[in-house]
Amino acid sequence: MNRFLVFQSDFGLVDGAVSAMEGVAYAVDGDLKIAHVTHDITPYNIFEGSYRLFQTVYYWPEGTVFVSVVDPGVGSNRKSVVAKTKNGHYIVTPNNGTLTHIHKFFGIEALREISEVTNRRKNTELSYTFHGRDVYAYTGARLASGTISFEEVGPELDLDDIIDLDIYETTFTPDSVTGQVDILDVRFGSLWTSITYEEFKSLGFAFGDMIEVHIFNNKTEVYKNEVLYGATFSAVNVGMPIIYMNSVYRMALAINQGSFAKAYSIGVGNNWLITFKKIVK
Repeated sequence: MNRFLVFQSDFGLVDGAVSAMEGVAYAVDGDLKIAHVTHDITPYNIFEGSYRLFQTVYYWPEGTVFVSVVDPGVGSNRKSVVAKTKNGHYIVTPNNGTLTHIHKFFGIEALREISEVTNRRKNTELSYTFHGRDVYAYTGARLASGTISFEEVGPELDLDDIIDLDIYETTFTPDSVTGQVDILDVRFGSLWTSITYEEFKSLGFAFGDMIEVHIFNNKTEVYKNEVLYGATFSAVNVGMPIIYMNSVYRMALAINQGSFAKAYSIGVGNNWLITFKKIVK
């Protein structure tokens, strides 16, 4: 193992939860190299946690261990697992949907249930609501440090046991493509859609094209405009909208130096669909 341990959660940084997880990890091995994806996942939003792993995991070296804790069912009968990806990364997490994007887009090679008999901090058996500290950080640190092997995490599970959330399936007409507004580029307010670059390009769109954009919330159209497709934000003037390909090769919608989400009160998830349509002249 390479001793890289990367944390993600919906805990925020306003209290000691994240620091406690780091402390547990360093108590296992003070030479661990700890980093963080984010701790600002929207509380209880498992889909968002899954997406942020998809956005990040690929770029870390083989052998890196990720601990992802977005766990509204903490203490319930949901299983605690470690997944080994086909790229050689390890994800320590509740099996509640957090593995969805990794499973679909990168692939999972093996799955093991965490044995709390051996892979839980001692004297924490009566603590039911902080598995991120007592089970996941502890197990992740033991795995990242080489204290245990993947096989020693616990019993192997069938890959069919992985709980996957629904991912929107792109739909097409002869002149349009429709997907979901999956998530925001939060700081800048850009809309990241489920539509891949390949799906978008299959309609023949090219840089410089004006494209008709429709956004729906529960089938109610909340935005309609003709928007330029460009390579970079500078293809349009400040304050103007632009369609572009984002860093994970999905199509996105932004305002140059502005927040599209705030400007038009756009949300994310199953209720929010977006269509890119050829303009008929």
